[in-house]
Amino acid sequence: RYGRPSKCCKQNQKRMYSHLHNAHLTYCSNIHPGESWHQTFANLKIYTTQVRDRLHNIPFGIGLRLSHEASIELAQPELQSEFQGWLRDENMYVFTINGFPYGGFHGQVVKDKVHHPDWTTSERLQYSIRLFDILKNLLPAGMDGGVSTSPISYRFWHPDDLALNEVKKRATEQLMALVLHLDRIYQKSGQVLHLDIEPEPDGVLETTEEFIDFYQQFLLETGCKILQNKMECSRQDAETKIRRHIQLCYDVCHFAVGFEDSDQAIESIISAQIKIGRLQISAALSSGVMGSLSDLANVAQELAEFDEPTYLHQAVIKNHRGQLSRFRDLKPALEQWHRFESSELRTHFHVPVFTEKYGTLISTQPDIIQVLNSWKERNFTNHLEVETYTWNVLPADMQTGIVNSIVRELEWVQSHLQV
Repeated sequence: RYGRPSKCCKQNQKRMYSHLHNAHLTYCSNIHPGESWHQTFANLKIYTTQVRDRLHNIPFGIGLRLSHEASIELAQPELQSEFQGWLRDENMYVFTINGFPYGGFHGQVVKDKVHHPDWTTSERLQYSIRLFDILKNLLPAGMDGGVSTSPISYRFWHPDDLALNEVKKRATEQLMALVLHLDRIYQKSGQVLHLDIEPEPDGVLETTEEFIDFYQQFLLETGCKILQNKMECSRQDAETKIRRHIQLCYDVCHFAVGFEDSDQAIESIISAQIKIGRLQISAALSSGVMGSLSDLANVAQELAEFDEPTYLHQAVIKNHRGQLSRFRDLKPALEQWHRFESSELRTHFHVPVFTEKYGTLISTQPDIIQVLNSWKERNFTNHLEVETYTWNVLPADMQTGIVNSIVRELEWVQSHLQV
């Protein structure tokens, strides 16, 4: 974690604290299996404290993942009070919550169910409101807090562009209800709480262009009208509220899978005056550019080891003309890959950020380095979170102790944040 140093080390950390823009660096606790609050809390006690101690980062910021079940439990005042006391005793704090996976996320087939319920439903809205009501009580004074969420819905649940348009309209209504809730908190306490929408492959929002278009055409057009009607405020005031409370979660892996240039993507987002609420530091798996069909066949065998049944591993193939072909999962991409000569395949499989190569496969680690360099120059967010949740489904020879793995990832990021 960077920033907010304790009194005993403020002088020693002053230079680093200033250079790194007072940012908070953590890892997402969705890495640990467990859906109930009891399981979630136990994981923090067992694993997160060890990570803190190994990194010597005090106080330590937590990237909390709360399922629907855990959020209902932690909403109880007595459990929340117990957790707050534990945070004080352990010199830890919560500044961000992962609110994307609503239900079970480990030990079961997740695939496209990770998007359920989507932003057309009251369940997604009420879950998100509950997360923010928890976060506002846990958040240290003077700090902004974010909750990440799904990219509206899963694209293939909807048959055509007309249906997708209706999904975006309904989601906008739901999101404005959340903005109203967050604005009431802001007016009462001054707390800046933001929903961080996370584009990902095959989400209704997948690319930078799609996200910006949704933000401008739906949130700032339809959304502003909704707020003006409900709050009797000006268009400018409505837009200010939307921009404050709805931001972007930039997941490096997701944009890399789609072969987006991160510098261009970030420049487009900033130029559109959209705030980046969170940077999720993650790496995708890549074949590298295949020069021949024989090379492709050998690499395809290695990639097949990552075709596992728990999560969606959407894949994108880029041919020598720069054209992209998208596939819903890794297996169908591998079955069709022989049709693409001189091509590269990238798949949505979060691999450890500290490793460049996996046999003849490579990771999109260079994209992370590029984003971190951009972040050091532009300071576009103060929430940095490593998210590699696939440790349990990696090939057996790649699985190592979870605490060691988390520490290695955070240390690798730290090394790239230094001068």
